[in-house]
Amino acid sequence: MTSNNLTPVETRAQDADFVVECSMTGLQDRLPLVWPVSPDVPPSPKKAYRSHYVYPGREALEEPEAWDYLSDFEVVLYLVDFEPLQPVLAQRLGWTSAKGQIPFDPVSIFLLLGWQITNSWSRAETLRQLHHPRNADLARCFGFEEGDFPTEGGLRYWLTTIGENAVSDETVLLGDEAAEEPIEVAVQLLNQIIAQSVMLLVENGFLSQEAWEEAFVCPDGMLHHAASRKRCSSVCESCYQPTSPDDPRPCPAQEKDRQGCDCDTIACAEVCQYTTPWDAEARFVWYTGSNQPDHSPNRSTDDDQNGSKRGKGCYGYRSLPLQIPDPSRRFSIILADDFLPANAREENPAAALLAQLPVLYPSLDVDAVAGDAGFGYEVFLGVTHDVLGARRVVDLRSHPTDDDKSLWPVRGYDDKGRPVCPFGYSFTANGFDADRQRHKWFCGQACLNGKEPLVFVEEVPYPPLECPHADPDAQPFGKIINVDDRFEDGSMRLVRDIPVGTPAWKRIYHRARNAVEGRNATFEEWGLKRLSVYGAARGRATIFLSDVWLNLTTLARLAREATAATSNT
Repeated sequence: MTSNNLTPVETRAQDADFVVECSMTGLQDRLPLVWPVSPDVPPSPKKAYRSHYVYPGREALEEPEAWDYLSDFEVVLYLVDFEPLQPVLAQRLGWTSAKGQIPFDPVSIFLLLGWQITNSWSRAETLRQLHHPRNADLARCFGFEEGDFPTEGGLRYWLTTIGENAVSDETVLLGDEAAEEPIEVAVQLLNQIIAQSVMLLVENGFLSQEAWEEAFVCPDGMLHHAASRKRCSSVCESCYQPTSPDDPRPCPAQEKDRQGCDCDTIACAEVCQYTTPWDAEARFVWYTGSNQPDHSPNRSTDDDQNGSKRGKGCYGYRSLPLQIPDPSRRFSIILADDFLPANAREENPAAALLAQLPVLYPSLDVDAVAGDAGFGYEVFLGVTHDVLGARRVVDLRSHPTDDDKSLWPVRGYDDKGRPVCPFGYSFTANGFDADRQRHKWFCGQACLNGKEPLVFVEEVPYPPLECPHADPDAQPFGKIINVDDRFEDGSMRLVRDIPVGTPAWKRIYHRARNAVEGRNATFEEWGLKRLSVYGAARGRATIFLSDVWLNLTTLARLAREATAATSNT
């Protein structure tokens, strides 16, 4: 059987390094895998807790049959020592002193919420399961003692506090240094916990060295319906502001020629009656449901099919994970995330995540950043090139000027970002220079070789007689140009470091897209397509914790596969 016909599980089973390092045999001398925390994290100010997490030991995993009945979540409990996570969670909870009520150990709540997330349970169902005698062993693994368990209100408070404290006052500045108003994007502090989960996989050999040192990174948003049901698709921030006869509240729905709301009743005094106060940051977006780029041969030529009638609406939020695939081992993990209203644009928050990668992961070497056309804006492309020094494998974002072929020889490139000479001939790619971060192109004197130009320029005889690069002896390759961050006209929109549509471009782009689909499928299985919690703070905490648990259950799944491979040899 060829490698192309193998499943991901079969591919990993044939990776000798993976099997040796990641099986129980290879891991046992390193167990427990200690949660990696920076030494400068201050200890928790709390001196006492109602629960006490302690690593339960690896003994359960030493029984071969245990791997058959333990869930991925349970395998994680026996592989990882979470005790160092306690001060990190205490920091995110905003604890600054030992005063106040005695709380539960934050690691206990973290594990309990992970149990809930990976089983797609509600809070009520999670607590019912926690109280059931058959789960007493798990309750002890979490650190709970003598039936002293949290309440629904306690879990709500924990999620709310973590989510509210997740958005830092610190911001990432994006844009040209000469710009009058640089773009500011808030730092998401829960990415530190995601990064720590990633380093568990990296430091223990689950992610291949090649995937980390020549990394492909891919951002892609996922929509999440809010727990609140939509009442008005046009709701915006002004709908939550008080109104009065002297200062009436504008109605965004009426501005779109819809009935809207006059907001002239008592019910609308503080906020419009058609808002969702429990999800005040939720917004509506119409998603077309198509990933077909403008140049795709699969894209319909029927304007009605490509228009606004097709697709579906979502009232809620958008997560924006940054993922890294391992091409040789065929899995992916989450590097970082952001949490936004559903109608928010993605390119600036994604650029901010890219800009933070050197801080979150000093040892990560990003080779290429892939993404769909929605990321084809200057800020995102600029951060990829200037901050990460990575190749831009982003689908093309079209512009009406691309349809005017007469402009191609004038501006110097076609609608695919391929350089075009003043006489309308396209250049040939000659490779990317990683040291200089530029792509070399040459004309190859196409005008002398009988090739037809992309564009015929008016009043120019063909072959052109006035080309200064047409001497095969003086310039055997013709005109040579180097494209680095942008074209000569200052535009970056169509600059790509690998020519679009080539096998190399498709290989990287499709690997990145496959990574995205894996997270989406798992999150749908976990019931995260519609959030079960109200409010942006709880939603943010839930999604970031889910990213962490996706990484951790991936670790457990890989360890299970490697262990099974050793028993089959």
